[in-house]
Amino acid sequence: MKVLMTNAHLGDGFVCQLQTEFPEVEFLTAMSVEEQLSAAGDADVICGWPDSPEVVAAASRLRWIHCPGTGIDKIMAELPSLADSDVVLTNARGPHANPMADHVLWMMLSLSHRGRQMAEDQRLGHWDAEKYSHAFVELSGTTMGILALGDIGRAVARRAYGFDIDVYAVDVNPVAPPPQVKEVWGMERLDELMQMCDWFVITAPLTSESRGLIDRRRIGLLRASAYLIVISRGGIVDEDALADALQNGRLAGAGIDATEIEPLPQESPLWGLDNVVLSPHASALTPQMYEGRRQIFRENMRRFLGNEPFLYVCDKRAGF
Repeated sequence: MKVLMTNAHLGDGFVCQLQTEFPEVEFLTAMSVEEQLSAAGDADVICGWPDSPEVVAAASRLRWIHCPGTGIDKIMAELPSLADSDVVLTNARGPHANPMADHVLWMMLSLSHRGRQMAEDQRLGHWDAEKYSHAFVELSGTTMGILALGDIGRAVARRAYGFDIDVYAVDVNPVAPPPQVKEVWGMERLDELMQMCDWFVITAPLTSESRGLIDRRRIGLLRASAYLIVISRGGIVDEDALADALQNGRLAGAGIDATEIEPLPQESPLWGLDNVVLSPHASALTPQMYEGRRQIFRENMRRFLGNEPFLYVCDKRAGF
């Protein structure tokens, strides 16, 4: 049996660990398209993001692709035929949720307590308390709306609840609300949710249904005092409309960890706005997250060899 590792996401030493743990399996690292094409012919498994559809087409024995991250949008965009194939697609959902939720609260606190301005004052050695008179926003008593109550959304809700924030959510599959969430509604109430919240947090995967969902009209539904946080994927929010609203006082601020084009183009106005907190799609990158993702692949490898059901099988048509 042969496993093709097409990405170093899980760490340079991980392949050696896997070879020791599963000596009956050949684990082969192939980073370039040329290496992947050369090695794919007799591969049973691909772990990583295949760099070309031709790689998968060449893998005539392929039975399983494991996405070492959470979002499968890149894989499905590159390999649309995968949806109709018998190849199982799994991902590593779960370990990313806590650090990403931490990042959401960091962004909220940075925006509500002028973190960027204070960091600049510290850099300059400038002390001016009067500058911040009436400048802060208390989180307690505000309302948060969450788009998609999956692992990330639930982790955000737990933290928001600790700040006495009223939390509501919409989801394509509305479920009974957990203790930290007042209501979970279907997507037909998205507009209503956006009109009522002070914080609107994007935790949804990027799918054909979510792409461009938060367009100019919906951004216009948010209060001028509201803040928008993009933590899951770019491409869901119209970034031109968002920048326009931020520049013209129709939105108080935004926290953005994921953008439609990455790296964010230098000409984007989002770089220069004082009411924006930007990070380079790095919110989940803790040692604990990487180890959690390694453990998921180890467990699924064990299950694959033992002919047991996988953890975290993706719905290839739904896109998550």
